[in-house]
Amino acid sequence: MSEENKNRTVKMTLDRKFGVSEKPERRPRRDDDREERGGREGRSFDDRRGDRKFGDRKPFGDRGDRGDRREGRFDRERRPRRDGDDRGSFGGREGRRSFGDRGRSFGDRRPRREFAKAGAPIYRQRPEEQKEEIEEVLDEAALEARVAEVESSEDSNFNPPWFKRMLALTTEKGREREGRFLGEGVHVVQELVSHHRELVLGVYMTESFNDEALIEQINEAEIKLNVLTDEQMKKISSTVTTQGIVAVARIASKKPVYESSRSVLTLVDAVQDPGNLGTLFRTSLGFGSDGMILGRGTVSPFNPKVVRGSSGTFLRVPFEFDVDLIDQINFLRSKGYTIIATDLHAKQSLKEIPQNKLRKMAFLVGNEGAGTNPYFIELADETVKIPMSSELESLNVAVAHGILSYEAAQIQEDLK
Repeated sequence: MSEENKNRTVKMTLDRKFGVSEKPERRPRRDDDREERGGREGRSFDDRRGDRKFGDRKPFGDRGDRGDRREGRFDRERRPRRDGDDRGSFGGREGRRSFGDRGRSFGDRRPRREFAKAGAPIYRQRPEEQKEEIEEVLDEAALEARVAEVESSEDSNFNPPWFKRMLALTTEKGREREGRFLGEGVHVVQELVSHHRELVLGVYMTESFNDEALIEQINEAEIKLNVLTDEQMKKISSTVTTQGIVAVARIASKKPVYESSRSVLTLVDAVQDPGNLGTLFRTSLGFGSDGMILGRGTVSPFNPKVVRGSSGTFLRVPFEFDVDLIDQINFLRSKGYTIIATDLHAKQSLKEIPQNKLRKMAFLVGNEGAGTNPYFIELADETVKIPMSSELESLNVAVAHGILSYEAAQIQEDLK
């Protein structure tokens, strides 16, 4: 570039104002342009404000500079709000009702199809009036406290020795000492009277108990029927609301037959929830199990809540309790049983085990929180998993036992 061009470039740069674009200048607006744009004739911001204060704006519907809106949308005149106007409290607009006066109750929602279109989940709930009563069960500590209270009481209703001995059956120590247990409720008493008449020592009911069919069945079985007051029944009951009848029976059980050619057994490791153990008994009976072996640390099968959880059917399942599971596992293996433990890390399901190993099988199920003792799992011949969604880590012990019992019953049927 020549010296002359350089000087010309510098001169042009210095002649221009700082920050001014080199684009062609825009022509000044004419009056007709201003009218087309709303009539703002070059007024400054302060001129346009006039004497108005900040926030003192016209109502939204009365602005004259919204000519590009849809015709008639903001043409409605808004009258000033006066005291006493019957306007809704939710938003304050004319003619609106308050949130609670919409002419429909809280439950009058949109149809389910509208929610489905919006992608919202639909939850079906049981109506309040149809909710079932949940039976509240007392724990062992509460029952022991009740026994101590009765023993220190001077009430003549609770002083008879026969009642104190009966009350002792609500505790584990009392059942061991007396060699008896309580079967509470209509279904339990009916089960004991129908299938275990030789074990029932007596039946106790309140004056208001009115199941005539059960009373007649008890009389036909020649079982002594006694009457208790409502207060006495409450003291021996393991539930808050009693059914008004309870049976006293001897502690007894049948041992499983281990020499059977085909057999399914359940080894129970430290299951402590009485409801779960009661369900294990019912499942074993329902799928034709040949017995249950309750290891040490498992709740007593004669606990009132186990008896109720099994509906009294636990005595129809052969079982042993307070057993050393290590010795029992070795004993069963010597009798030809395949010991099968449930394990979250197992690679196979029950149906994938060779059938020659499933003619005699013993399932090993474990504690609700800790699961099966890892040492017992090491002693097992096979470990299995229950195929299920990865969204859930494990199943309840009673549910898992039910699934395995069902599969085992099908396998045993195929082997016949």
